[in-house]
Amino acid sequence: MPSSLYRHTTRFLIGAALAVAMAPPAFAGTALPSAIDGQPMPSLAPMLAKVTPAVVNISTKTRIRTRDAYFDDPLFGQLFGNQGLPRERVAQSLGSGVVVDAAKGYVLTNNHVVGGADDITVTLQDGRDLKAKLIGTDPDTDVAVLQIPAQNLQALPIADSAQLRVGDFVVAVGDPFGLGQTATSGMVSALGRSGLGKGIQNFIQTDASINPGNSGGALVNLRGELVGINSMIFTPSGGNVGIGFAIPTDLATGVMKQLLAYGKVRRGNLGVEVQDITPRIAQALGLKDTNGAVVTRVNDGSPADGAGLQTGDVLTAVDGKPVRSAQDVRNTEGLLPLGAKVKLSVRREGASKDVEATIAAVKLATLEGGKVDKRLAGVVLSDLSTEQKEGGLYGVALSSVQRGSTAYAAGLRDGDVVVAIQRQRINGVKSLPTTGSLPVRQLLLSVVRDGDVYYVVL
Repeated sequence: MPSSLYRHTTRFLIGAALAVAMAPPAFAGTALPSAIDGQPMPSLAPMLAKVTPAVVNISTKTRIRTRDAYFDDPLFGQLFGNQGLPRERVAQSLGSGVVVDAAKGYVLTNNHVVGGADDITVTLQDGRDLKAKLIGTDPDTDVAVLQIPAQNLQALPIADSAQLRVGDFVVAVGDPFGLGQTATSGMVSALGRSGLGKGIQNFIQTDASINPGNSGGALVNLRGELVGINSMIFTPSGGNVGIGFAIPTDLATGVMKQLLAYGKVRRGNLGVEVQDITPRIAQALGLKDTNGAVVTRVNDGSPADGAGLQTGDVLTAVDGKPVRSAQDVRNTEGLLPLGAKVKLSVRREGASKDVEATIAAVKLATLEGGKVDKRLAGVVLSDLSTEQKEGGLYGVALSSVQRGSTAYAAGLRDGDVVVAIQRQRINGVKSLPTTGSLPVRQLLLSVVRDGDVYYVVL
């Protein structure tokens, strides 16, 4: 096209666009057609009208004990008598949730939205504020269950997330940035995503925008059925870049059933420790490639031991699904129900074979805290999980801290790890004293929470 004609055409198009933009109000207010070529205009509005009443806003308050190198020191407290003074701050957060049982008032959300909170308020679409009871949480899958008064609630129907396909359209509904209920649309970008941090992962990846405050909200299909619980995003800048992740309903509802039945998740275990295969490990073991996960330990009497697994074996598949890393094996253990039989594909000394194992309950030694010292009454201490030990932790975990107990008032919470008592390292439940009354005026605990180490004085 000659340059003069190009400039002429450009000026004409710009002029036409300006004419439309500056059209009189009568034109601007003209209603959109309800149909095109006899077909109704597509809209998600009818579906969202059914979905949004079941999506709730969640606000929490958490009292956090503040730490000070001087005031937390027992000697400083003895000199200045400051141990009775409360030192805490209140943290607030916002998130979302989904009503999944209108008759009983059950709400699904994320553990990171409500875990450790002292006060939880659920706000419905109609403006009602309801105090919520925390039924249970599972940090490993980031799932939590709340219960609110079951009065005039609307629940979402739950779809089989196993039927999702890459390319299916989905809508994310939640309360981003506390702005109010918002819906964003996109599609399923990938399935079975893992390797995004710690815990058990089997995420749905979507390009529907998931922003701060959307966590715990609903990911629905175009029929308005719940297919996932929005959980997290991947972002290099802090903003949404079209890579969001949701917990599939098959996983979330399985966790919910266990939380409702037992108050916790009874997780299965193969009794085997595995490690990623690096090129150097592959060379040392005489392996041809780095596919799979190498067995580094088999616990005596475990399902893996019964199946005949040995140290140095390479797990290449579980139930026909390829194993790419040690995380894949941990995911499988955590996602399978107790009693499930699994086929393990193993490579040993260049030969491949299949063996069968039965997922069994994880057996961790526990001890009532009151048997250690009366100031720990209401606390249940347990050995660390294999994953925690592999992460370099030692000590004992607080699997349960009763509200109203001395330990709870001092700031201890479920999931904390005690690594030392009176500055003496703790290596497990068996290393704990069981006198019931330690000969000290103040009980000093060294506690690990979210990677930080601090003192708690009882």
